[in-house]
Amino acid sequence: MTVFHHRFHPTVLREYDIRGIVGQTLSPEDAFAIGRCFGSLVAREGGKRAAVGFDGRLSSPDLEPQLVAGLRACGLEVVRIGLCATPMLYFAAYALEADGAVMVTGSHNPPDYNGFKMMKGRKPFFGAQIQEIGRMAAEGDVVPVSIEGSDRHADIAEDYAARVLQDYDGGERRLKVVWDPGNGSACDITKVLAARLPGEHFVINGDVDGTFPNHHPDPTVAKNLEQLIAEVARERADLGIAFDGDGDRIGVVDNEGHILFGDQLLVVLARDVLRAHPGATVIADVKASQVLFDEVAKAGGVPLMWKTGHSLIKAKMAETGSPLAGEMSGHIFFADKWYGFDDAPYSAVRLLGIVARMAEPLSAVRAALPQVINTPELRFDCAEDRKFAVVQEVKARLAAEGARVQDVDGVRVLTGDGWWLLRASNTQAVLVARCEAGSEAGLERLKGHLSRQLQASGLAAPDFSGANAGH
Repeated sequence: MTVFHHRFHPTVLREYDIRGIVGQTLSPEDAFAIGRCFGSLVAREGGKRAAVGFDGRLSSPDLEPQLVAGLRACGLEVVRIGLCATPMLYFAAYALEADGAVMVTGSHNPPDYNGFKMMKGRKPFFGAQIQEIGRMAAEGDVVPVSIEGSDRHADIAEDYAARVLQDYDGGERRLKVVWDPGNGSACDITKVLAARLPGEHFVINGDVDGTFPNHHPDPTVAKNLEQLIAEVARERADLGIAFDGDGDRIGVVDNEGHILFGDQLLVVLARDVLRAHPGATVIADVKASQVLFDEVAKAGGVPLMWKTGHSLIKAKMAETGSPLAGEMSGHIFFADKWYGFDDAPYSAVRLLGIVARMAEPLSAVRAALPQVINTPELRFDCAEDRKFAVVQEVKARLAAEGARVQDVDGVRVLTGDGWWLLRASNTQAVLVARCEAGSEAGLERLKGHLSRQLQASGLAAPDFSGANAGH
């Protein structure tokens, strides 16, 4: 019997997934090891079936067979979904009653990256569970190969599309929509949805291409939406929708070409969901605007600020029975009529239903929100062994000052001007900051307060140049 042992590069086992640079920190041998260890966890709990999908990156077809081989070596039946968006794999886990699911994806990272996102049962697999994969591989702590498992292919695209379209509630109004799946793995499903929805639909960058020739597939970065904005103007469209590389994050542009940020989009969605679920909890991460939390309360909901991270938000939704949650990064989670996982194509279809029922254009809804000015997310380097300590030092000084602080994830400091946030990234050696105020002068005061706190912990102030954006 072959003895199994494997060591991963120390940088690839992250908080929410496993991710690295192919040929440098990530290899097909790693894919086999992930299958072997994750499959062992599933098998030890009596699981029999795992679902596997992969994104459109050039390296994905090399990693997926090795992952499948590792899962089969644990005696599992592996259902191979093929090239798909990440939420389609999540959907397959429910539809196929899989005991585990693994997606080969580099998400929105540069083309030379790839990685793995996992679900065990119907729950996200993250944090200490991912570190456990590393321990199992190093120690060879895996189930013995008694009976080799099997694998088969399954095409769930038709079932997924039909189920998503079932929740379109916009009637027959013919919207004009531009879609930009960014040459990522949501291209094919985008074309299917665009063909079947009422209205006129235009798909740009609609062919899967792992080199991402037109723009980087990250819809939270404004420059990646320039092409979509231009196309919305050219077609005089009602809105534009963009997806990230694996289709679990959404970006939205209104009819005037303005970007709706994650928290603004969540306001639009929450008002609609709260009509059906008055008094329900709506969750957003600590980076979201105060406007969102205020608007949820105004719409009769209970706003809940929670930690950043899609796995953490999913877990909190399940705990609170929340029908809707979202992050600034464009992860939107519907548990109203859907399964509670982050699904950009599904969120897009729900949004189109809302816009089709509106008497006014989407730009009017955006413009009617209270106007605040804020910095985008500011990220700056901080050593791994210092990042959490710095946040604690800042927190202690703020307590001594008698500041109003929300500390669900880092520190969010409330003042008469607005708020500023400082938190440690869970995935990189960086600190993340953001400021929001009702006026330019107020924003400058918040930036000064944040900068002084960082300097007191021996860090340079972040570069705020060009960092003010109205939203």
